[in-house]
Amino acid sequence: MIRTAHPADLDLIAALHTRARATYYTGRIPEEAYRGDAEQARTREGWARAIERGDGGVLCAERDGGIAGVAAFRTVDGATTLTQLHVDPVHWRLGIGGALHAACVAAWRDTGVDLARLEVYEHNLRARAFYAAQGWRPGPDPAPRPGSHLTLWLDVTRATE
Repeated sequence: MIRTAHPADLDLIAALHTRARATYYTGRIPEEAYRGDAEQARTREGWARAIERGDGGVLCAERDGGIAGVAAFRTVDGATTLTQLHVDPVHWRLGIGGALHAACVAAWRDTGVDLARLEVYEHNLRARAFYAAQGWRPGPDPAPRPGSHLTLWLDVTRATE
């Protein structure tokens, strides 16, 4: 089931976010950059802001009574960005990411969004393959931006839900 996130979900979302990030950052950046106390506080604060603000949405995927995935997006100055999409690694390959993505696409269509963007960690090959399968494509300049992230674009009008 996909639903809107609530403030009571915050600790579960932040923990899931950290577990998911560890799968692609381990061995590439220092552990304290994604698991340290300061990063944990920053992660929790970021998700709290995302849940509270009114310029986008945070969606949770529930499975077996817990949160198995989370996605966040926002629209600022007419530009829509998928800011986060994480599935708990213990729930990979069960269709949860696809269901979250479809819910985001539906929400974007409901509000008239035609084009969305995201940034994906260059070394996260699993995520890059997932996004490619969903129709996300590099823009005219596919080079990584500082920090080893690629920018991808989705034509929402042509995306499948």
